[in-house]
Amino acid sequence: MEHTDFKKYIEENKDRFLSELFELLKIPSISSDSTQKAEIIRAAAYLKEKFEASGVDKAEICETSGNPIVYAEKIIDPSLPTVLIYGHYDVQPVDPIDLWDSPPFEPAIRDEKIYARGAADDKGQFYAHIKAFDAMSSLNSLFCNVKFMIEGEEEVGSENLGIFVAANKEKLAADVILISDTSMLSMDHPSITTGLKGLSYLEVEVTGPNRDLHSGTYGGAVGNPINILSKMIASLTDDNNCVTIPGFYDKVVELSEEERARIATAPFSEEAYKKELEVDALAGEAGYTALEQLGIRPTLDVNGIWGGYTGEGAKTVLPSKAYAKISMRLVPDQNSKEITKLFTDHFNAIAPPQVKVKVMPHHGGEPAVTPIDSIAYKAAENAYEEGWGKKPIPTRDGGSIPIVALFEKELGLNSILLGLGLDSDAIHSPNESFGVNNFLKGIETIILFHKHFALLSKG
Repeated sequence: MEHTDFKKYIEENKDRFLSELFELLKIPSISSDSTQKAEIIRAAAYLKEKFEASGVDKAEICETSGNPIVYAEKIIDPSLPTVLIYGHYDVQPVDPIDLWDSPPFEPAIRDEKIYARGAADDKGQFYAHIKAFDAMSSLNSLFCNVKFMIEGEEEVGSENLGIFVAANKEKLAADVILISDTSMLSMDHPSITTGLKGLSYLEVEVTGPNRDLHSGTYGGAVGNPINILSKMIASLTDDNNCVTIPGFYDKVVELSEEERARIATAPFSEEAYKKELEVDALAGEAGYTALEQLGIRPTLDVNGIWGGYTGEGAKTVLPSKAYAKISMRLVPDQNSKEITKLFTDHFNAIAPPQVKVKVMPHHGGEPAVTPIDSIAYKAAENAYEEGWGKKPIPTRDGGSIPIVALFEKELGLNSILLGLGLDSDAIHSPNESFGVNNFLKGIETIILFHKHFALLSKG
């Protein structure tokens, strides 16, 4: 089967592919919202239905103690290589809803982009794999055995995925794991993510007086938890934007000058970056470029902070409690549990006597680096060269996909991060989008990966 035959099939079925994706995007499968449990179940059922329609040997909904995992497979010849495809059908919350230009669960196309929550993260990206399988199956041109594992808890830490993987190693046996949940540099500069940051995510609570107080009657004499929390957070980084937690950098692997030089070859304009974000200056760890800060250096950020009165008008209150959510993105060889403990010990140590503090870990994951000298990476490289006419650039990503390290540990498999999105897709934000061409070109690229992986696996 020629490349042109697949391109023709994709073009002829474009409207159907988009319509199916839209139906999936309409389902508000927000994993962090317990009131949306029925929608989680509906999304899983929809995927099972679409797998069955695409021609798999079997499709099943695998129950866990949390949200279900949808598994499907097509084994055409045990002697051929097997590709295991991972994705997640759960999505982030939509707040702040008033910043969306169109309803988040009513997909709309504007300027050749699909706008909806989950469009790029990760429904549009993993659905491209299902439609790539659809095309190969319909044209009777499957190159490899294919397995799918689509979970519903990625956005809340994939708590049950590790249990499922450990219990189903034979079912999940494969030669490579293919994941599309990252981004490319641009449509003109395709890239493959070769490194991901780990994550330590936690919440802190600072308690002062036993109740909210009148700020006139008590202000000045009683410690204000919001003021104190703000000072504590400010002390977590110094003037060079380095994290001040003792031991935080002890296990950070420093890249060689050669590796840093390779990162610098990626096309990147700080001026364009600032313009897109409408900021006058960038901030990051001193001594490193913006690309290095994003990809190879650990970070600490406050993701939310609240306390006291935040309603309309005025209420002169000295609050009893203040809260913040804090995330630390980690690099090799940092360990999420070790970093969480370092943070907890340090945060308790810097608390003044006017308050009590509590640190509540939520979830974490380990950093991962994938080799660029494997058959699978070469297959991905060849797929881009054939489909895009350009060799992809290997990049390090600032995001976290904790399951990449999990797959390597439990299944002994490296993952190929075949990202189809763009950094401008606004994932986790209002007006999340995914380019129509990214979706369609992605389907084509995935097919080419299967072809080249099969060819290279023959030796």
